[in-house]
Amino acid sequence: MFEYSRRNALAILSGATLAMHRDAIAAPQTQSLGAIAAKSGLLFGAAAGPVIDKDVGYRELYTKETRIITTDVALKMGTIAPQAGMMRYEPADRLLQFCASNKIPMRGHCLIWNDWVPQWIKSMSVDERRKFFDHYIEQVVGRYAGKLHSWDIVNEPFWPGHKAPGGYRLGPWYDAFGTGYIRRAFERAASVDKTSKFVLNEAQTERDDDVGRTSRAGMLKLVDELQHAGVRLDAVGLQGHLQPRYPYDSGRFLEFVHALAERMVDIYITEFDVRDDTFPDDVAARDKAIAETGEKFLNSVLQVPAVKAVITWQLSDHYSFYKGIALQKDPTTQRLPRPLPYDAEMQKKPLWFAMARAFENSKRG
Repeated sequence: MFEYSRRNALAILSGATLAMHRDAIAAPQTQSLGAIAAKSGLLFGAAAGPVIDKDVGYRELYTKETRIITTDVALKMGTIAPQAGMMRYEPADRLLQFCASNKIPMRGHCLIWNDWVPQWIKSMSVDERRKFFDHYIEQVVGRYAGKLHSWDIVNEPFWPGHKAPGGYRLGPWYDAFGTGYIRRAFERAASVDKTSKFVLNEAQTERDDDVGRTSRAGMLKLVDELQHAGVRLDAVGLQGHLQPRYPYDSGRFLEFVHALAERMVDIYITEFDVRDDTFPDDVAARDKAIAETGEKFLNSVLQVPAVKAVITWQLSDHYSFYKGIALQKDPTTQRLPRPLPYDAEMQKKPLWFAMARAFENSKRG
């Protein structure tokens, strides 16, 4: 059994104080992550869910910290078209108004994805689905044309676990068009929006296993195909949900990022956080491991000048989707995830300082 003493407590407190002092020196607390990133030519931002309509403190955190905001669920198909005959734009319109009033650009996430598709659409015939696909893109993109910084036109085209040729993700749009749904989505969107940056967004590419390597190879081939076809592709989004349970090789991942940059697309880290379920239960030790993981990744990827943005998936642990997963698995759990730069009380964590150091140290060219 661990024997706890006053000496233990003083040692722990002393170590924590020194660590906090070191972090404070490395990254002045008076600056926001958005401001620190901007000095290095980077955009820092976060995804925002509807909770910012209700949580005033959280809303203020966005106005202080971010220079770009991504819609979390407001522009997903399941939100906009939950039922036949219904188009629900209010959540996206509210977030757009919030961004506009605070002069923060907004990113749209996501236009087309083989997940988050309502059952009533999946139940359509193939011909009906094809018609809906075209009409939906033209209507939704047209509504926000000229108002968004960028759009994730297609999200997560790859999921090797589905065993489809080339590692593609299966779903209603793949069933309707094959892999051609991706080019079709970009072309339809381009016909109604001439100004927003168009992004191909993907997950899992950080993993140095069969899933990650297949996804990386697939993305490079897909970018080549889209560019050869003359499709407007401004940026590639790499989500950056870091998962230490899987192998990671910074050298091989950096080769992939360089290969994307050579294709003359910008690169955004679109959904950055650090999954911590394999780290120690002890909060201080866990936060340290999270910060080290995030800093190592950012120090590597920010070597590439084509990387223009780092966007976290929410700002506070309290609103991380990982928290929802943990509570769904065990509603009584006391070990809540801590994947983000702010804790549940909206206080800066070691990850905040790690990100600030990585932004300050990045070499822009």
